[in-house]
Order: sequence, then structure tokens, then C-alpha cells
Amino acid sequence: MKKEPKIGLALGSGGARGFAHLGVLKVLKENGIPIDLIAGSSMGAVVGTLYAAGTSIERLYQFALAFKRKYYLDYTVPKMGFISGNRVKELIRLFTHQKDFHQLNIPVAVVATDLYDGKKVIFKEGPVADAVRASIAIPGIFVPEKIDGRLLVDGGVVDRVPVSVVKEMGADIVIAVDVSHVKRNEDITSIFDVILQSLDIMQDELVHHREIASDVMIRPHVEQYSSRAFTNIKEIIEIGETEAQKHVDKIQDLIVKWKETNF
Repeated sequence: MKKEPKIGLALGSGGARGFAHLGVLKVLKENGIPIDLIAGSSMGAVVGTLYAAGTSIERLYQFALAFKRKYYLDYTVPKMGFISGNRVKELIRLFTHQKDFHQLNIPVAVVATDLYDGKKVIFKEGPVADAVRASIAIPGIFVPEKIDGRLLVDGGVVDRVPVSVVKEMGADIVIAVDVSHVKRNEDITSIFDVILQSLDIMQDELVHHREIASDVMIRPHVEQYSSRAFTNIKEIIEIGETEAQKHVDKIQDLIVKWKETNF
């Protein structure tokens, strides 16, 4: 009996553009490509954990299409951030059924950034919602999440598309999904726009350097959409589907070749 390769999915950050990850997941599932391991930063962590918690693609689509920014906008007195993040943490807790990492159907790693030492923090155990809340804490906008004495912010600050993380988990074939393209000539009208556009610009170059590390890099063309508007979600998902479909043959070929050399 031939061995099967462990296929890892690295889902990158990108705010609202991260809903393109759903389109990728749908196409992989429809084409019988199994996902054995997932690593996610920021929005990639949200999508990855909801899927690994057993939420169906259909329900994830419904959730995405109904999503509104007001679901997470619980403003607070701006000391370390404008948004407290309690509302979005409860939303994640609800959709992941209050699970810890070991209860997920697929092993997942969630990436965050430690503000004290500037290092990458990888969560593979404990409450899923706490880790995801840390991973989406955009600096200056969300209040950082405190876990075990660490002050944590968005995983995309140190590792926007966590290819190395899913490799360390044991993936034989790594599929990366990058939705981090900078939207050029963006309308900058608020402090939120300034922070998010600055992060996009700073991190854009990091992703290009990591491309070679993945076996397949899927880049849905969602750069025309804002990472913060949470509009045009249907189009963003469909672009994810379209771009993933272009890579199906390559992924299937990689699986066949891996089996031929690992029997």
C-alpha cells in the first residue's frame, strides 16, 4: 500500500481579502485534494481554524457573505488600540465550538507576534479563540492579546504566509495562499487606513522572498479590493476559486510524483 503525502496549507493574512481562502478550500475539496495540516496568520488563522473545527464550506460561505465590520467593532478608550477585540473573540469561540487545538479535525498552527521580544509565537495548543484573537490583533487598531505574560499582535507582522510553520508541522507538500497584494492608489482617509496600508506595504516584500519555499503558491488577484472594507465578499471568494482551479493539475501531479518516490 502506497504512502500518502501530508499536504499542508499555509493561509496568509490580508483582512477582508482573506475570504479568498474559502474559495481555495472549496476547490481543493471538490477535486479530492486532502488538507492534512494548516498554518494561518491573521485572517488565514480565522479561516483555517473555522474549517478545521468542522464548519462546512457551505456554512463558511454563508458566514462570509453575511459578515459585517460591525461584528468586531467594539471600540474602547485608545490606550493600546481602538478596538478591544472581545466581540470578535466571542464570534470565533462560537464558530469553533469553544474548542481547544487538540479537538480540531485537522491539526492547525496559529501565528502571532510577541511585542516584547519581536519573535514569532506559534500556537498549537490551548483555546483556539484566544490564539486567533492574538493573530488578528492589527497593531494600533486592536488591543494586543495577553497570553502567558506575552503581549501579542497580528501574526502577519512576522510571518504573513506561514510556509515554514506548516513545513515544521510535517507537511510533505506545501500549498501557500497569498492574498497580501498592496492596493495601489488606495483612498487614505483615516488612521485605520494609514496603519493598514503601511502594514501592507511593509509586508508585501516579505511574501515574495518566501515564495520559493512552498511547492505551490496560489495568489488570488484580489488587490483591487480593500483589506478593511468587508464588501465585495462574493467576488473575493470567487477569485479564490478561479485561482485555485488553475493550480489543481500541478498539485495532483506533485501528489503522484511524491507517491512514486516514497513507496
